[in-house]
Amino acid sequence: MTRTVFFVSDQTGVTAETMGHSLLTQFEGLQFRAVTLPFVSSIDKAQEAVRRINAVGTEEGARPIVFSTLVQDDLRLVIREAKALVLDFFEVFVGPMERELGTRSTHSSGKAHGISDSVGYAARIDATNYALSNDDGSNRDYWKADIVLVGVSRSGKTPTCLYLAMQYGIFAANYPLTDDDLESAGLPSALQPHKAKLFGLRITPSRLQQIRQERRPNSRYASLPQVQFETRVADAIFQRNGIRVLDTTDSSIEEISARILQSTGIERRVRP
Repeated sequence: MTRTVFFVSDQTGVTAETMGHSLLTQFEGLQFRAVTLPFVSSIDKAQEAVRRINAVGTEEGARPIVFSTLVQDDLRLVIREAKALVLDFFEVFVGPMERELGTRSTHSSGKAHGISDSVGYAARIDATNYALSNDDGSNRDYWKADIVLVGVSRSGKTPTCLYLAMQYGIFAANYPLTDDDLESAGLPSALQPHKAKLFGLRITPSRLQQIRQERRPNSRYASLPQVQFETRVADAIFQRNGIRVLDTTDSSIEEISARILQSTGIERRVRP
């Protein structure tokens, strides 16, 4: 049986989704259908959200689960009336913090994802522009980089660079090991002056083949012999040059990024 889960927010819903999904992953074997209701910022919108939640519960014959990050008390009271399991993150976390700190929170919505921190926001934009202009070996302005990710095609370099930029303001570039690089089996000349900044991303041949097969079915690019050759030579290049390596096979972009920061000690410019 599939249970419907609602993420209710007065802003984008990103916080509710992130926290909610983290909890749902603890329940293996169950199927969940996710519905995000963002920008619930008025009584009318809150009441409409309750009608949608109740309609789903009636149709499916099971109480929906609601993760709410609403801040305003009047909106939270409306959502609590839904015929659902309502998990109110504000009540769970902010209430106890108010009691512990002896002061009331501002009850201001949108602070987690707003641009009140203009310096931090600008740092994210600069880092993102840098990651885009130095993607897949283009530009090669590695002198400005905090880190340069190296690996075979489809090992996770681009999304990791963008995540590091957007979340932490890290200047991350990436270099794909090309056929010429792999044939020579040496560290590319463009990377040699920046050895201290290099970080290798490793992936198993079976997973790499699966990813490439989805992108270019039945091609040489996606063939098992090709991916076995590329991953084997890439590992040799990493080992020969003392490049730190992380296996990305079963890791999310968030986990890869966190492990890179932990391993390198790079200071993030902004907090997520």
